[in-house]
Amino acid sequence: MEKDYIKNLRQRVGHEPLILNFAGGILVNEKNEILLQKRSDFNSWGLPGGAIEFGESAEEACAREFLEETGLKVKVKSLLGVSTNFIQHYPNGDVAQAVVIEFIVELVEKTDEQGSSETLDLGYFSKDNLPSIFNKQHLNFIRQYYNRDYPFVE
Repeated sequence: MEKDYIKNLRQRVGHEPLILNFAGGILVNEKNEILLQKRSDFNSWGLPGGAIEFGESAEEACAREFLEETGLKVKVKSLLGVSTNFIQHYPNGDVAQAVVIEFIVELVEKTDEQGSSETLDLGYFSKDNLPSIFNKQHLNFIRQYYNRDYPFVE
């Protein structure tokens, strides 16, 4: 697996639009609340996850990103959905069409690891008490989960 794939790619192409692949997961607690991450790049909430590194599977990326961002070890239970039609504009000027593979995950173990600098806060939120979500793609995954309308592709 090549680490920092996107960073290396961005050094070559700058802020030019790219198609990038991401993986993430929805982890729920016993109250059916979803774990959300307050992201440092947008200073807003979203689902844990991130870019798939070169040579890595979507499931591996989901588990790795969860551990890096939350300190939680998770395993994939099932596919929630695939979203391919969203253009993300990042605060640093990068533009990407985000192809996201989202899973439903379950907790394996809590670790002593702290979340990365990408994470400002973590919290569980109910369907009726969601904070502002940083993009419509993540919000749609949350809605699809609560509507039990999965797996889906868009």
